[in-house]
Amino acid sequence: MIVKMKKLTLLAVASERKALLKDLMLLGCVELSEQGDPQEVFPALREMDQSGLAAEKARHAELTNALKLLDKYAPAKKSLLAPLPEAGMGELLDESTLDADVALAEQLAELEERIRRATAEEGRERAAIEALQPWAGLDMPLGYRGTERAAVSLCSFPAALDMAEADMALGAAAPEAQLFRVSDDRALHYAVLICLREELDAAMEALRPLGFSPMSVQETAGTAKEGIAAAEKRLGELAAEKQQCTADIASHADARGELRLRADTLNTRIARAEAEAKLLRTDSAVCLQGWVEAEREGELAKVLEKYDCAWETAEPAEDEYPEVPVRLKNNRFTRALNMVTEMYSLPAYNNVDPNPLMAPFFILFYGIMLADMGYGILMVIAAAVFLAKAKPRKGMRNFFELMLWCGISTTIWGAITGGFFSDAPLQVAKIINPDTTWQGLPALFTPLNDTIMILIGAMCLGFVQIITGMIVSVAIKVRRGEVFSAVFEEGTWFVLFVGIGCLALGVGNVAGVPVVIVIGAVMLFIGSAKGKKGFGIITGFIGAIYNGVTGYFGDILSYSRLMALMLAGSVIAQVFNTIAAIPGNIVVFLVISLVGNALNFALNLLGCFVHDLRLQCLEYFGKFYEDGGKPFRPLAVNTKYVTVINDK
Repeated sequence: MIVKMKKLTLLAVASERKALLKDLMLLGCVELSEQGDPQEVFPALREMDQSGLAAEKARHAELTNALKLLDKYAPAKKSLLAPLPEAGMGELLDESTLDADVALAEQLAELEERIRRATAEEGRERAAIEALQPWAGLDMPLGYRGTERAAVSLCSFPAALDMAEADMALGAAAPEAQLFRVSDDRALHYAVLICLREELDAAMEALRPLGFSPMSVQETAGTAKEGIAAAEKRLGELAAEKQQCTADIASHADARGELRLRADTLNTRIARAEAEAKLLRTDSAVCLQGWVEAEREGELAKVLEKYDCAWETAEPAEDEYPEVPVRLKNNRFTRALNMVTEMYSLPAYNNVDPNPLMAPFFILFYGIMLADMGYGILMVIAAAVFLAKAKPRKGMRNFFELMLWCGISTTIWGAITGGFFSDAPLQVAKIINPDTTWQGLPALFTPLNDTIMILIGAMCLGFVQIITGMIVSVAIKVRRGEVFSAVFEEGTWFVLFVGIGCLALGVGNVAGVPVVIVIGAVMLFIGSAKGKKGFGIITGFIGAIYNGVTGYFGDILSYSRLMALMLAGSVIAQVFNTIAAIPGNIVVFLVISLVGNALNFALNLLGCFVHDLRLQCLEYFGKFYEDGGKPFRPLAVNTKYVTVINDK
């Protein structure tokens, strides 16, 4: 059902606002609203200072970053089935160690920064080694540039050049000059040019057409070998520093649980700070507006008794319905459908909760489409184990609960159709005993042999769901006082459907006239003529007939997908089983059948969900559902890393 809400207005002493917000958070049934421009509310009001919120978010970022560092440098073993650790409310809200934990997080961040700086310096040292490597065979200090009379220059030439050609060109331009080759690689020749200083320009001019390029190498006090040795030594020091910093971070792995707990503690502080930012204040008072669950108004009153405050609640006016937050309250069976509703859109506040109306159909249809005992048993086991071991919360819990119910439905329909990984038992029996007369698991009907019956049954189920949606629509309209619309829209088609049934049975005719259909046609004419004049009455009536007939026929025909997916899944699995049975070897059969059924199961697991979702959201919801509801987000204790084991 949709939980009833009341609009809350509260004035409290400013000095008590933090304690008040903390108690409201622990209560968990009040959502605070943005109040807009304070000057429009009351000229004396002003917005709250939000600097505290930024500070809390910064501290929370420090803790979450520290947890990422611990996961990076000291990863803990994780299990998909491991539940979150538990913590009491008092333990969660205990802030005595919060400053120390934030300081530890900052320390870990500094160690990570040292690792980053060392990594960057390692890159520079490796680049230096790479630059010095071609000159490792040169005994001359790299910084040496010659004497007063002679110039020394490091240079390079393209690898494709014959260095004898360079020697000849140099000898012609500067007879006293000399090129000394140091090393070669795939791209370049590395050399040292020595010549008289007055001949340097002429020598370079002669060599430039041959690809001569002066080279500037990182200056070092000694030779390239000495520079490489120094860089390698520094790399060793940096590696040791990184190793030490990594070990220092890993040494705090035992603090992971404490940091996670305090990250959730800061989450509660951030929630209160965000709520405080929505308040308006004077020098001595604060103003709060929001929404409270009507059924918990008594609990709110008890909390507010200890504060100097004035407050009131009021039923929302009809024009406020779009602003009223929506919370769905369901039992263990129907709450699993919350994930389906939230994927589509929450209902409008003045509409109905679709989950109880949708749950039987969604689960039934899913089982019909998948219809295999093997697949259903796998779904049930997977969901039951995960729910029992991992103890998931909210969305994940709803997902696996829905998988559990759909798995049960799939198993039941698999038993009805005799499917256990399609016809795997029959194929195994034939491999073991080719002369067996066993025909497989018993079945009331099978997708391959009773396709037409299944198609008719699927459309009949679709008709039942559509009629259900129309009945719900009638109830909503009557509740709102829209009786004319209920009678001459849904009511008209009820009469027409009954008339068609009577016509098919050969009853209800007076003097050969199908009276019930005539009554339905008159009602359709009256309903389509409302608000129209002249020729518009005729066109409206024709349009109502066309839209109604094509609309309902198309909607009912859409349910043929129940048969189509049941048939497709069964045929694909049977094809894999048949191929696997060809060699006549039980081991080969099990391997091929396992792979094929795994693929078929994966495809149909998602495909059945998507098609089931389409039937609910288009064919069913289109008859009564009004979406657009805003989710109810109360100020409450929301944790990421721990599960709170009490709410006192």
